[in-house]
Amino acid sequence: MPEALSDFWYALSPTAQDALLFALLLAPAILLGLVVVAGYRPFALVRAMLWRFRWTSLLFILLIAVSVGIGVGLIAQERGLRQGTARAADKFDLIVTAPGSEVTMMLAAVYLQPSDVPLLSGRVFNDIAGSENVSLAAPIAFGDSFEGAPVIGTTAGFVTHLSSGALAEGRMFAEHEEAVAGARVPLAIGETFTPAHGVGPSAEEDGHQGHVYRIVGRMPASGTPWDRAILVPVESVWEVHGLASGHAPGSEARLGPPFDADYFPGTPAILVHADQLWANYALRSQFTTAETMAFFPGAVLASLHALLGDVRQVMSVMAVVTQVLVTAGVLTGLIILMRLFARRLALLRALGAPRRFVFAVVWSYAAFLIGAGALLGIAVGFAASAIISRIVTARTDILIRASLSWPEFQLVAGFVSLTVLLALVPAFLTLARPVVKDLRG
Repeated sequence: MPEALSDFWYALSPTAQDALLFALLLAPAILLGLVVVAGYRPFALVRAMLWRFRWTSLLFILLIAVSVGIGVGLIAQERGLRQGTARAADKFDLIVTAPGSEVTMMLAAVYLQPSDVPLLSGRVFNDIAGSENVSLAAPIAFGDSFEGAPVIGTTAGFVTHLSSGALAEGRMFAEHEEAVAGARVPLAIGETFTPAHGVGPSAEEDGHQGHVYRIVGRMPASGTPWDRAILVPVESVWEVHGLASGHAPGSEARLGPPFDADYFPGTPAILVHADQLWANYALRSQFTTAETMAFFPGAVLASLHALLGDVRQVMSVMAVVTQVLVTAGVLTGLIILMRLFARRLALLRALGAPRRFVFAVVWSYAAFLIGAGALLGIAVGFAASAIISRIVTARTDILIRASLSWPEFQLVAGFVSLTVLLALVPAFLTLARPVVKDLRG
């Protein structure tokens, strides 16, 4: 790219760049249309053809629309999934766990996917909590559930952090038997429940009989798996499993840090939050040892999204190929359909209509079907992305807001330009038909 054009391009806003790229992708279709119909007015005849074979034309338009809509809807969904997973990890600056797979530990600690992982000791927790620049160190203890909702042991500081400083309803837990529910937990304030040991189909419903929690607060909706979680004091999670409470004898009733390392049963993960961004990098380096693994969930997601980026490119190519194949099928159908028009078109030519006029009529008819199908396909894409978003949100508990954007519009523009170019084929084949034979039928 020449330097002047490069400077012009980078001086544009992202929206202007997207709009200009959309226009450039659509320009070949517009220019081809201007060249084909130059000097003629085929639209009245095209309108008559559309009305004469309206149901057949509508079927072709719907085929193109479904192809375009599903293609752009899936691509938009992939972007929405990336954005949703990134939002779900926003509150998790730095996670410290035992050494192992960062992906596994991220899925367990951030997205609450059941996993058997090693525990960190009380000494490790106190080292982290007492480090300079650490404003919050919170244990995340999982393994129990209630009717599919994970029961997570942690501290009041973590609940406040996750709730951005304020609960939506009620108050913070202050006793061992109190709990704060996520926004989508089907328990009202004041209701009680007994946790099951384990998560999912293998959960033991009677594993913790006699231990009852009461809901005293509710977190605001976050669009993350934590909306389905129930948060309880970490001390109660240890106690319900017959372990120490994290505090020395005589002070077992207290909640939260500081914890006594000798009475700290262990925790699968520790959330670490620092007020300064640079401090998180120093802390990650400090706690990446033979005994602990510190990682940024956002960095792990970025590597996963890089893989998804390759998948997105493949999906984009597959979407274009699928749409072109569908359109090629439609154009093949148009070639057959032109036989229905053959006598009328041959009569036009016998009456002296220029070959280019007949060519413009056939191409304009095909181009209208493609353009109408593409426009309707955008509407189908909006509907498809909304429906798929609801399904994915319900299955993953991650709020997905997928909607068509410039990349999808650019894909449709490129598709239209390519397929109207292919529409030249039935127009050329129509001119190649013998006039006398078509007049005789």
